[in-house]
Amino acid sequence: MGMTLLRGDETAEEIIVLAYGMETGLRDFYRLMAHHTKENKVVDTFTKLADIEDIHKKKLFQLYGHLNSSISDMKTFEENTVNKVMEGGGSVEEFVDRNRDMINTVPTVLELAISIEAQSLDLYLRYSEKSSDGETKTVLFEIAEEEKSHLATLGRLMDESL
Repeated sequence: MGMTLLRGDETAEEIIVLAYGMETGLRDFYRLMAHHTKENKVVDTFTKLADIEDIHKKKLFQLYGHLNSSISDMKTFEENTVNKVMEGGGSVEEFVDRNRDMINTVPTVLELAISIEAQSLDLYLRYSEKSSDGETKTVLFEIAEEEKSHLATLGRLMDESL
């Protein structure tokens, strides 16, 4: 889904901006889904994952600052540079509307979350390999590793929910 946002020749700065926006969208999705369910384990997991997306955003902002010193604070960066997007290029609301049938049960919400996390993992791995900047390569690879952990967490939760 998210590949429609990519041309394939993005600069490191462009990838960071896109990834930052997608982390924001995913954080907002997890927060929305945490309020959408009553199952404590799911609420706790989605809340934790939303918090981790904020950590990813901080890492990406620091990385952006390494490459471009023209923006020095996250608020300005978010307001002037970043679009909040989900996979497919739309807002969280548009994403939820398009996937309304997938958010009716815990297993289907988890399937959707797993799909998004897998795409995030793919994005970070692809662009960590493409990057010629050492710090960019390292940070994107570290976030990819964290996405693997998210997938494992969601998979365990899926197993428990079935």
